Amino acid sequence: MESIRRQNPQAALMSLEAAAASARSGFACLFSTADEYESALINERRAQGRYAQSRRSYWPLAMFVGCALVVAGTVLLLV
Repeated sequence: MESIRRQNPQAALMSLEAAAASARSGFACLFSTADEYESALINERRAQGRYAQSRRSYWPLAMFVGCALVVAGTVLLLV
């Protein structure tokens, strides 16, 4: 505070305005809507390769074959 009192009032006011502008710019948001933010986030993640197609999963096929074997086994036991 001592250094502000020693300066002339115009310089102090300009210094405060510069500090306020700097503080406001720290809180500025790059996106005007949530949709813009989510779109940019998805594009960035795609660029990183997070949404790449994974290998084909064989779990559904294995479950179908297992259930078919259980049904066939039950039918053969009841006949």
